[in-house]
Amino acid sequence: MTINNTTNDAEQQRSVFARAFERAREIPEFGVTCAFLTLVILFTALNPVFFTWKNLTGVFTIVSELGMETIGETFLIISGEFDLSVGSVYAFSGFVFARMAEFIPSPLSFVITLVIASGIGFLNSQITLRFGIPSFIATLGSMWFFRGIMIAVTGGATVTYKGDTIIPTLLSSPIGLVRPSHIWFIALAVAFSFLLTRTTYGNWVFATGGAREVARALGVPVTRVKTINFMLCSMTASIAGMVVLTRFNIANATFGLLTELEAIASTVIGGTYLFGGYGTILGCALGAILVGMIRIGLVMAGAPGYWYQTFVGAILVIAAIVNQKLRRAQV
Repeated sequence: MTINNTTNDAEQQRSVFARAFERAREIPEFGVTCAFLTLVILFTALNPVFFTWKNLTGVFTIVSELGMETIGETFLIISGEFDLSVGSVYAFSGFVFARMAEFIPSPLSFVITLVIASGIGFLNSQITLRFGIPSFIATLGSMWFFRGIMIAVTGGATVTYKGDTIIPTLLSSPIGLVRPSHIWFIALAVAFSFLLTRTTYGNWVFATGGAREVARALGVPVTRVKTINFMLCSMTASIAGMVVLTRFNIANATFGLLTELEAIASTVIGGTYLFGGYGTILGCALGAILVGMIRIGLVMAGAPGYWYQTFVGAILVIAAIVNQKLRRAQV
């Protein structure tokens, strides 16, 4: 009798753990959270300095800049499109801001740069939606076009920031080990998460990416939602680009190279479904943290720099496979 009771208790405990695990798997951020904890333990074991406040704040500086770009990309991917031009917008915005700040106050330069970036996003949306060109092609063209403009204008030379210190102070001047960019990233993540999960517009975004024609039949302004998301995507990339400019006080045509792929990778690693209709801002933020942590952690572990792309590529493919399987299981 005692043996049977013990067996039943053990089976009941296993059943409880199994149900808890199944519920956890339904959370979009579950996979990236497990990967995050695993890598923290691994990199700390390889180099104890990794898990120190000074190093973590340095990691978060890189994460903040990538994360801002990733937030806008996630919003757009959830609505069923994606943007390959964000890396070029990132670099182009820093260049435009630096040039304008030489002649007008930096706050005005900041606003005008955001308006220009939103215009690029609007252009991408019109090429995609009005002419029926896939967003991959439309934004690939924008990516080359705007980076080409920078190279043509600067001749590949570095542009030094010579404006006032108002916006640089608000974006990048450190307070101890903390930078304003950390706060901006968290603020954007909270704001976009609220917009996505607590507003009608957020419901429209999910509906647009999940079932476009059904959403349109129900009165969702699908075209307007995608247009706004293209513009938001370019604007968040623009903010990230200006943060980088003010951190280094220079702009260069090479800034932001491949960050568009890092942003998409962070989004997918964070649990966003690449074909739209599913994802969270918290997940994409964790994905950006994971990618930034890999970049620094591998260097501190003594691995060659090229292993970074290998590592991120492997995690990206694994995350995409896991996301696909979880999505099918939920459907």
